[in-house]
Amino acid sequence: MLRGKDRILMFQAANAAIGEEAFVFGNSTEHTWSTENELIDEKTKQGRILGYGDNSESADCTAYVDTNDPGQNVILNAIRDKKQIKVWEVDLPLNSAGKHNARFAYALVENVEESAGEGFVELSGTLQVFGSSKKGELPALPPEVIEFATYGFETPGQTTGEFGAEPVVTEPVTP
Repeated sequence: MLRGKDRILMFQAANAAIGEEAFVFGNSTEHTWSTENELIDEKTKQGRILGYGDNSESADCTAYVDTNDPGQNVILNAIRDKKQIKVWEVDLPLNSAGKHNARFAYALVENVEESAGEGFVELSGTLQVFGSSKKGELPALPPEVIEFATYGFETPGQTTGEFGAEPVVTEPVTP
């Protein structure tokens, strides 16, 4: 069973150069991916005709604001510049093929909102999908993506600095 923290969003500008990386939506607190059907509902003399119409998909995402987060900046730049983005919803646990199950779509950013309450400032956005998303797999992500907002094992003297700050890698002193 997947937990909420086992699924992330990644964004990239649609006009990004080939080979350019996508960015994790950092400090994410939650997101949803919705699919809706427009229903055709007609009344006839003999009763009711009900059928499926067009589908539409959207993604809603919320994160604590970090003005230096490239994933958040993709959304902010896209709405300001009225540009498309690419979005991936990625399951972090690897599947039996050693890859990440994922969903991909092109989208427009419909709205972005920043809200300041008693705690941190939150950024929320709604993305409207072109057509429909496509399911697929991504190769195993680099460890730094998987360990985003956590830290890995290190040896004494390997780095200096506090958690959350850019560590300075040092050469350990050997006696």
